[in-house]
Amino acid sequence: MKKLIFFLLITVSASAQEKLWTENDRQELIANLKKTRDSLVKETANLSMEQWNFRESPERWTIGEIVEHLGLWERIFARETNIALRSKPTPELNASSKPDSWYIDFIMEDKVHNAPDYARPTGAMQGKDNLTAFLKIREQTISFVETTQADFKVHFEPVGGGAYRNVHQLFIVQWGHVSRHIKQIKKVKNHPNYPAL
Repeated sequence: MKKLIFFLLITVSASAQEKLWTENDRQELIANLKKTRDSLVKETANLSMEQWNFRESPERWTIGEIVEHLGLWERIFARETNIALRSKPTPELNASSKPDSWYIDFIMEDKVHNAPDYARPTGAMQGKDNLTAFLKIREQTISFVETTQADFKVHFEPVGGGAYRNVHQLFIVQWGHVSRHIKQIKKVKNHPNYPAL
């Protein structure tokens, strides 16, 4: 009888520890993190300083400022991930949190998103230096997602109004954020006054 109870306890314990975040989830995040990285590199390849600094209008960001903004958010997302993964696992929050598709739709919507002050470009770096800073953090992020044993779907962060998103969803917003701004960079490059090479 004691052996049976011990076996049942081990089985229940193993079940309770079964990961909600699957290998398919991991590969999806890795693919999108790499795809958006590569797209950003492609869109900013061989730009002159004049092109990096071209401004469509006084209130619009230059390509250099857009990429600086992306680098700032890469660091912010890394910090948020670190804090969330140190929190107590709360898988029960999945039942009341928004689905992954909501975060994809949100980050890719046409509506203007206003950056908070701490994520606004400062102009501290010029041209390609902004891309170098972004890529350094993005490579660390990809390496982490490739090797971590954490369960991204049981750790959450608050997003206001009593709502929570899990770490997997945080990464969806991270790659989606870059995709959103790549569209912005393309718009800058399509401006009739954009400098030619």
